[in-house]
Amino acid sequence: MSSSMFRSFSVFNYRVWFIGALVSNVGQWMQATALSWVVLTQLTDNDAGAMGITMALQFAPPLLLVGVTGWVADRFDRRRLLMLTQSLLLAIGAVIGVLILQGVMTLALMYLFTFVLGLVAAFDNPARQAFVSDLVARENASNAVALNAASFNSARMIGPAAAGVMIVAVGTGWVFLVNAATFLAMIVALLLIRTDELVPRVKAPGANRLADGFRYVRRRPDLMVTFAMVFLLGAFGMNFPIFASTMALEFGKDADGYGLLSSILAIGSLAGALLAARRDRARIRMVVVGTGLFAVAAAVSAVMPTYGLYAVTLMFTGFAVVTTMTTANGYVQTTTDPALRGRVLALYMAILMGGTPIGAPIVGWVAAEFGPRAAIWLGAGGAFVAFAIGFGWMLLSGRLHRHETRRFALTLDETRPVSVVAPVAPEEFSDEVAGTTPITLPGRARR
Repeated sequence: MSSSMFRSFSVFNYRVWFIGALVSNVGQWMQATALSWVVLTQLTDNDAGAMGITMALQFAPPLLLVGVTGWVADRFDRRRLLMLTQSLLLAIGAVIGVLILQGVMTLALMYLFTFVLGLVAAFDNPARQAFVSDLVARENASNAVALNAASFNSARMIGPAAAGVMIVAVGTGWVFLVNAATFLAMIVALLLIRTDELVPRVKAPGANRLADGFRYVRRRPDLMVTFAMVFLLGAFGMNFPIFASTMALEFGKDADGYGLLSSILAIGSLAGALLAARRDRARIRMVVVGTGLFAVAAAVSAVMPTYGLYAVTLMFTGFAVVTTMTTANGYVQTTTDPALRGRVLALYMAILMGGTPIGAPIVGWVAAEFGPRAAIWLGAGGAFVAFAIGFGWMLLSGRLHRHETRRFALTLDETRPVSVVAPVAPEEFSDEVAGTTPITLPGRARR
């Protein structure tokens, strides 16, 4: 079972979590689709700039509150914290749905609600990411993260298409209400989890300091490079609601056409997540490769002349972005000191989502002024810069060098040391999990 793609399913708690997350994720993708469509077509006259502002407001809180949210995820019971955040997200979705159905929703109100959604998500995301590592043993953590991404992207295939049909059939308000109901699945799953079977939380001296997560990442060059790539991809490349909705309008499609594009994107995303689940561990080289693939796929999609051809390229875009993000998430989780995992993941999520407030308004403005294809080119450019950073770091760190006998071949040395300064005992790390050897720790750190 240990080498199986689905080995984490042998754990009861993970099975329960996976089912609850899948149902909830379907609802969240339905809501994300409806939110974009409401702003673009009901609250404005196809204003991509307003949509960029909406995304910025939703993703700003994780960046602004990164220190606090990570500390909360490490300090408090994550299961109870998630029950609170999921309940709040249920209530907010229901209120938005009712206001739309009553015909009283305005753009200013939607801005307010998206900011509140982002505020709750800022606490929900790091706790949810770190909680996955509480459900399974450390050797299965990378697999569990990848299967989580598979759940997320399976929902991404179903949710947007279902939302598109619902919007056309009964209106956007009902989509928000359906999403609110799906949060019940996650809350029930959290109630069913056997708390005595959770992986014990690691505590260490000084682990309650907010700044420890920042100091830890600063001393890990591999994490710094990973975060830089994730930031650029999140800021400019992953603005799919803007890309897909404006391209759908350019091709003369309605909400169902937009929803279908999002679902097709998810087909490639699911394939990327399942392939990541097959790998024995997450490696930084796959983050670099995935970023390069995304740059190429996005550039190709920008020049597609028909709706059908554009849709086909989205499968490759989805595959590339999920390969990158799932591997990056798994790498961060499995190589980070467990006592600081919540804070490091909060920083990771803040960088990933926090790039959106910077990039989305710019991408939205470019789409509004110069058309959606120019906006996609901007996303591809950001991905290419991210790839250059990762590839350049591998070269400069000595991990990538010319093959000794083959003139044009390159080889990757994964035994190069990465210095880690962490306040926990050395046995918390293993070379097999980290994928880097040796790992240096306090008192033995190389200067």
